[in-house]
Amino acid sequence: MPSRSSRRRGPATSGRSPAGRILPTGPLSTTYATVELTTDTADPHGVMVLLDGAESSHLDLVDPRRLLFEYMQQMLAVLEEVLDDEARPRAVHLGAAGCALPRAVDATWPGSRQIAVEIDARLAEYVRQWFDLPRSPALRIRVADAREAVEGLHPGSKDVVVRDVFADRRPPPHVCTVEFTQAVAAALDPGGIYLLNTADRPPLDRARREVATVREVFEHVGVIAEPAVLKGRRYGNVVALGSARPLPVSALDRRMRTLPVPASFLSGRQVAEFVGTFPALRD
Repeated sequence: MPSRSSRRRGPATSGRSPAGRILPTGPLSTTYATVELTTDTADPHGVMVLLDGAESSHLDLVDPRRLLFEYMQQMLAVLEEVLDDEARPRAVHLGAAGCALPRAVDATWPGSRQIAVEIDARLAEYVRQWFDLPRSPALRIRVADAREAVEGLHPGSKDVVVRDVFADRRPPPHVCTVEFTQAVAAALDPGGIYLLNTADRPPLDRARREVATVREVFEHVGVIAEPAVLKGRRYGNVVALGSARPLPVSALDRRMRTLPVPASFLSGRQVAEFVGTFPALRD
């Protein structure tokens, strides 16, 4: 879940998107929740997707690369640093919601082959209807549990796995463990990268254990968060990344500092200090 505080928003007032798709003007029931779209007069092309009243996704209906949530900006920036311009990444997104990041990846690397895994079947149907998403095989939406989906992937078949799964505003325990992370690593190409989003409040005990878990499986690990979050001053998102190959540490550090909301990038000894003595999570 994003931790950003939004400006005042109201129900979606336009029944049709710029792409000509009909958008709902009130809340609707999904398989597991209630979904509602809201708009902001200061953001004429933006639509916020709320699940049970919580901000879940934001999509710019004109510019797929414009991501409002800071952690998504960080993830896209990481991918831009580790993937070649001509790449056609094979990506899996665990926790699809409005598919904001898959849209941005498709716009950045045409020819990508992506799977968005969403456990809520009705929500998956809605976002296909509402938003101008890339069509299959560029983007397939698979209705499944995130862990079951990962464990069913062919070994070495993916370049990117993104975990952005939340239940009751925190990642479900079964996608936070060493065993789950090992399944992610098995699905990745030797040069692939794992990105996960978590959210925590001071003193970040949960986030530290999540990073400890990634370190248990991947040789090269990084952590991204806003400085105030890392210093334990407020609740916020923490992005962790893991790879079997070395990360472009200097480039990632520079890139995070130049984002609209600057973030810190931790690597090597800094990650070890962040984790401290916190143990990895296990089944």
